[in-house]
Amino acid sequence: MIRISSQQIFSGGINRLQELNTSLNNTQQQISTGQRVNKPSDDPVAAARILKLDQELSRVETYQRNVDLADNRLNQEESALESSIDVIQRIRELTVQAGNGSLSANDRRSISSELEERLGQLANIANTRDASGEYIFSGFQGSVKAFEQDASGSWIYQGDEGQRVLEIDDGVTVPISDNGKDIFVRVPAAITGEHSTVNTPSASLSGVSLVSEANLAAEYPNSFPDDITVEVDVGGNIIATDSQGDVLTVDPPTYQSGEPFVVAGVEATLTDAVPGAGDVFTLQINEKQSVFGTIENLIAGLNNIDKSSPGGQAEYDDLIANSLINLDNAQESIILKQTELGGRMNAVESTKTFLEDSSVYTNEIRSQLQDVDYAEAISNLSFQSFVLQAAQQSFAQVSQLSLFDRL
Repeated sequence: MIRISSQQIFSGGINRLQELNTSLNNTQQQISTGQRVNKPSDDPVAAARILKLDQELSRVETYQRNVDLADNRLNQEESALESSIDVIQRIRELTVQAGNGSLSANDRRSISSELEERLGQLANIANTRDASGEYIFSGFQGSVKAFEQDASGSWIYQGDEGQRVLEIDDGVTVPISDNGKDIFVRVPAAITGEHSTVNTPSASLSGVSLVSEANLAAEYPNSFPDDITVEVDVGGNIIATDSQGDVLTVDPPTYQSGEPFVVAGVEATLTDAVPGAGDVFTLQINEKQSVFGTIENLIAGLNNIDKSSPGGQAEYDDLIANSLINLDNAQESIILKQTELGGRMNAVESTKTFLEDSSVYTNEIRSQLQDVDYAEAISNLSFQSFVLQAAQQSFAQVSQLSLFDRL
């Protein structure tokens, strides 16, 4: 026979009541918080997995913020580039209008006035800021205005050539900015000509244009030359030499004043040149020109070129032709950048979708481990309450028993 003392009865009863009360409190906490695991001891394995899932969710949320930032920056840049194309297109229309030979000097000045307004509008677009107040086309120097006017009134790029990059997922980065120098300054310029060594002031070079890009590319398959120099020798032959010292083929090779000739796919016309006089003319081929410089030169030409003389008329015609080419090149440069932006935006959108799916999947797994089953928890609470109540009643009856009652 096992002897059970009163102390054992009381201790066992109290311990049992404490265990039942603890279980009841745990169930009540699960129902009130909606979580099955509120502390590691509730389910150590599940708690460890929940911790890892929380870390994964935190990582995803960080990248989602980066994705939103990248998306906003790229959309803002794309909008700015679209606006700049609209402005350049209007400038091109004005340039075509300025080429009308029937316009008076006052008409050209009116066009020049609108061009000045459009130039300022384009500068404002190039100086676009983001939500934090940084200039989006200034490279790494976001606090520096991208374009400023110098003492002469010309718009000059002030930023650097940096490109900001943002990580939007593990090992996935995307450029979120472009510097204004690559977009607005390094624009391929129209081929132009100049009288570089003047011995005969009346001699001139005009009508310079690219008539066959294929011939130029065939002559220089790797890269175009910086310039081509043209002279008329004593025998009346046109001698063309590139920047590397190579003599090029000229068609026709014999100089005739006012008659065009072609060299490496570039057409030009020499007028009033004296054979053997030593005059040197330069065809500038591989040049770059800022779109702002193109518009500024166009405005200056509309205001200052005198069309009353044949030389002035030829200069004006060259200005209009070269300006149109330069404006087309500027539009092409911006469109290429838009295409590049579209690829980045697609990458950002794909990453955004992937992160959203990853977040949903991770939350589902976390919910399975963490969330309480209310039906089961309420059923357990009812059962535990019943058991605790029965244990309390039983302990109350047992605790009243005394051996002295039997004596």
